[in-house]
Amino acid sequence: MGVTWRYDEWITFGEEFLLTGLSGLSLVFGGAASGKSRFGEDLVLNSGLSPVYLATAEAYDDEMAAKIAKHKSARAAAQWRTIEVPMDITATLGTISRGEAVLIDCATLWLSNLSVAGRDWRVEWAALAEAISRCNGPVVIISNELGMGIVPDHPLSRSFRQNQGELNQAIAAAADLVVMVAAGLPLTLKGQLPKGQG
Repeated sequence: MGVTWRYDEWITFGEEFLLTGLSGLSLVFGGAASGKSRFGEDLVLNSGLSPVYLATAEAYDDEMAAKIAKHKSARAAAQWRTIEVPMDITATLGTISRGEAVLIDCATLWLSNLSVAGRDWRVEWAALAEAISRCNGPVVIISNELGMGIVPDHPLSRSFRQNQGELNQAIAAAADLVVMVAAGLPLTLKGQLPKGQG
């Protein structure tokens, strides 16, 4: 399922869409430590809108807790409004105001959280796609590319990799802008980057 941007829904973005050049939905994806999060953050910060960070990570161990703390510290100077939403992003998007732009970081941890909770990601994505189509501001989703390495030897890992690939395809089909990031460099696969970006 993809999001169909009808004419009346573009009007919802109005001047914000025209002035920022940031699409209704953007997907930024890449491998681990590729620079995808930084690039997605720049898209939102350069839009001129108030940045909202939807964090899907949960601190299950000290390493993840340290990583989360580092990310929070790095975002503090840019005055992000951070909301921790491991799974229920759909309801949160309904609270977004005009004049705000949203970064969801990341779809991979969201998928993992849904899997652990026994929730069907396809059903959840359908609801999320609908919420994005109604959101008052543009949305940028960060995701991981897991399909370019060796085939995992464990069935659970193979299943997760398959689901991640299918989720990325669903997001990309719905998105106006799709950018792959490798070694900190963006490759635009769909749509056009806002002026001055990349």
